[in-house]
Amino acid sequence: MTETAAPTRIYVDADACPVKDEIYRVAIRLGVPVSVVAGNFIRVPHDPLIERIAAGAAMDAADDWIAERAHEGDVVITSDIPLASRCVKAGAEVIAPNGKPFTEQSIGMTLAVRNLMTDLRSSGEITGGPKSYSPRDRSTFLAALDQTIRRIQRCRADQPATNQN
Repeated sequence: MTETAAPTRIYVDADACPVKDEIYRVAIRLGVPVSVVAGNFIRVPHDPLIERIAAGAAMDAADDWIAERAHEGDVVITSDIPLASRCVKAGAEVIAPNGKPFTEQSIGMTLAVRNLMTDLRSSGEITGGPKSYSPRDRSTFLAALDQTIRRIQRCRADQPATNQN
């Protein structure tokens, strides 16, 4: 009996994702299925590789849906740092819409800085938000997504199937 890994899937935290169209193009070109997850209805292209998931209006419903399914060999697109942390711990590759990867090495510090900034904002110390999204961010994201998927596919192709008797 041969055991094979589940195919790579892209999970998109879609409610505020500025790169959905780019994700669709890369996924269709590389033949990778996509789950577009939002709290409620969201419009997606009519393509058999792209599925729309309305996770519900409950707090963090979309995040929970993604975190319960993402695993090693999958790619998660999110700017939500707590969700990124959960998915990295599950073994998924996680990329922010600006192309920045969240890794086991970086997620702890990223989460700590996020929590510090939240505390400072709530005390009135900091009023500015994140910088605006730029064309360079979009380009960096496209390169990161393409490289990540290709790396996963190469690693899977290099791994021999596991035989179990």
